[in-house]
Amino acid sequence: MTVLQTTPVTTEQAPSPADVCSAPPPRHPRPDGQDSYTISEVVAFTGLTAHTLRWYERIGLMSHIDRSHTGQRRYSNRDLDWLDLVGKLRLTGMPVADMVRYAELVREGDSTYGERYELLEATRRDVRARIAELQDTLAVLDRKIMFYSDARRVQAYEKPFEAERTTA
Repeated sequence: MTVLQTTPVTTEQAPSPADVCSAPPPRHPRPDGQDSYTISEVVAFTGLTAHTLRWYERIGLMSHIDRSHTGQRRYSNRDLDWLDLVGKLRLTGMPVADMVRYAELVREGDSTYGERYELLEATRRDVRARIAELQDTLAVLDRKIMFYSDARRVQAYEKPFEAERTTA
C-alpha cells in the first residue's frame, strides 16, 4: 500500500511512520449533550460559510434541516457528521452532482447500497490515480531538491578556492 506524505520532509531525514496519515484530523469540538446548533455555530465548527450551508440545502446535498419556532435553521449532530462526510467527498474531487446523487441514494434507503458502493468505488479509483500522480510529482521534486542541495554544497565548498585563485 502506498501512503501520501502529509508532513514536511527535510532531505536529511526520512519521516517516521507516525508522521504519515496515521490518524484522522481532530473533530470539531461540540458541546456535550447538545444536538441543536444555529447556522453561525455550524459555520464556526465547519469553516463553511452560511451561504454554502444554504446552498447545500437548496441543491439537495443536505437533507431537510429543522427550524426553530422563529424559522431559524437548527442543525443536529447528525447534520454535522454529514457535513464532515461531504467535506471528505469534496477533498476527493468528487463532482457536486455525484455528491448530490449520493445524498439522494442515502435518503432512498438501504436498497441503494449497491449504487452507493459503485459511486464510492469509482471515486476511490480516481483518488488512487491522483495519489499516484502526486507521488510521481513528489519524486520529481525530491530529485530536483537533491540536485540543488548538492549544487549548493559544491558552490559553498568551491567558494574559498575561487577567492584564492583571484588573489594569486
